[in-house]
Amino acid sequence: MSEQDSAQETGVQTRSEGWKTAANLLQDTAPLTVPEGASAMTIFVEWEPGDPGSPPHRHSGPAFGYVIEGAVRFEMEGEPERVVEAGGTFWEPGGDPIHYQDGNALSDARTRFVVTMLCAPGKPMLELVSEEELAQRAHLRAPRPTD
Repeated sequence: MSEQDSAQETGVQTRSEGWKTAANLLQDTAPLTVPEGASAMTIFVEWEPGDPGSPPHRHSGPAFGYVIEGAVRFEMEGEPERVVEAGGTFWEPGGDPIHYQDGNALSDARTRFVVTMLCAPGKPMLELVSEEELAQRAHLRAPRPTD
């Protein structure tokens, strides 16, 4: 009688070894600054084809994203714009840096992603950046692909 047959007869479930290989590291970030008293939230975002996403903004704490489907056009202050495809990750440190883009990089398909962020107490999840501040900080933005 096999171990599995014996386990079925006694009602005892055998332990799987799958846990040893089930998890894959997708993202590891350090150093990490978490606002004191922060709360955590996870949001699901779905952009229609070609949607430019959120206007330039910032978050009060770090944010970690995973693209489920499609492709995200991602741009943080001081970093070149990049496209993160399904299965890819992105993160932003939160605080002062401006997050310029998080839109759908595809014109013919939806993009879906999940973001977990740590928010400072009493702060909104997302704060839009004014046109005046964008102009004042223009020198901090990486050159645009069309520049």
